[in-house]
Amino acid sequence: MADMQGCTRTIGLSPRISLLSLAAVTGGLFAGLLGCETPQPVPVADFARPLAPGECALRKLEPGEAWPDLTSAWSSRDAYLIEALGQDQTWYESPSSRSRFPQMFPFPEVCTWDQASSSVIAFRQILNESADQASFNSALMQMFDCWQTKGWNGKGGVLFTGYYAPEFKATLVKTPGFEFPIYRRPKELETDPVTGKALGRRISESEIAPWPTRAEIVSSGMLNGLELAWFPTALDAYIVQVNGSAKLLLPDDKVLFIGYAGATDGEYVGLGTSLVASNAIPESQLNLSAIRRLYEKDPTTVMAAINLNNRYTFFQKYDGKNWPAGSLGVKVTDKVSLATDKSVYPPGGVMFVSTQSSSYSGSKQPFQRFMLDQDTGGAIRAPGRADIFMGIGPSAEILAGGQYCEGTLYYFFLKPEYVSQYPLPARKPAAKAIPKSSGNAG
Repeated sequence: MADMQGCTRTIGLSPRISLLSLAAVTGGLFAGLLGCETPQPVPVADFARPLAPGECALRKLEPGEAWPDLTSAWSSRDAYLIEALGQDQTWYESPSSRSRFPQMFPFPEVCTWDQASSSVIAFRQILNESADQASFNSALMQMFDCWQTKGWNGKGGVLFTGYYAPEFKATLVKTPGFEFPIYRRPKELETDPVTGKALGRRISESEIAPWPTRAEIVSSGMLNGLELAWFPTALDAYIVQVNGSAKLLLPDDKVLFIGYAGATDGEYVGLGTSLVASNAIPESQLNLSAIRRLYEKDPTTVMAAINLNNRYTFFQKYDGKNWPAGSLGVKVTDKVSLATDKSVYPPGGVMFVSTQSSSYSGSKQPFQRFMLDQDTGGAIRAPGRADIFMGIGPSAEILAGGQYCEGTLYYFFLKPEYVSQYPLPARKPAAKAIPKSSGNAG
């Protein structure tokens, strides 16, 4: 799928709940250039295009169909990948993973919980024990099925943005210089117990209503008493909201880790989208640094754009040992954990991602790595969107800010006949053996 690896124009930061537009990006090639044929219209990329009712987001590669080239992914394997596979195993070992799996991923034609959990064990073993790429490829292709995303266009197209875990100065009480709060989850917030999707605001035992707008939530004082932490600027508090987690640097060298605890059902509108639409920042110059500079110069304009996003996020404290945690409740790993829409993609899946990433200088480079599907986000919806976790702090912010490229992704699931050979440690193991390399690496 080399044609799906072209990088779209970079327009800035797009963290877990993206600051930027998920709007259309033009792409494709002109056709019908011979004779007097009428050129076909250039397709417009609708990365948020939903699946048809009952449609599966993945397509299994047929026998004889070429698999993706895994050379770069094999070469870039490292301790972080092994660590992330261990986090996946931890999630599958939790009792809730089995009960939640069919509800989170209702496509039994792709894989069962047993297939998904055993795939992690088998993939980790052959990764550790294969002497070279040829033997790894041979074992993988013999034991696993490969499923490619259909993407936004039915051909595998996925927009890959980036997110990170920020560090911010904050206080636990309102003090001069720290006057902008984030809030704990209110008791009247109703969400789906499985997916976490917001259902509305509980008004009475029999009535759930939509939440007010962001501006109304703030001006009404309805959240007074639920303040969790205070920040120097409203923009700082908003960035924490759109990321969904943060490390807070408190006075006296204390640290507090906070994470996502739910959000309202309001429509999400990207801050970058609004600022470009109002001509406050040229699209070619859009990034988080530009937004911060504009806020210092003209906070009214930025706040007006912020208030167009009516999805309001709430937080809770987390143990730092498991921070930053993704939607599966396990720690996410730099450049290995991916956030996708968990209503269309399998939680905890072993993946191969092929796109491009941004360097600290802004240049583009190939990004072809094995990854784990361990997170989601409020703006990550439909099969045409995915978010790469870039890490923690200011350096990761730079990488996340430059990540805006189209590519494609694949999932690997054990074939049914191998599942019983690779149980989780808590289950009684059966004899297992990695197939010998045939010498055909594919």
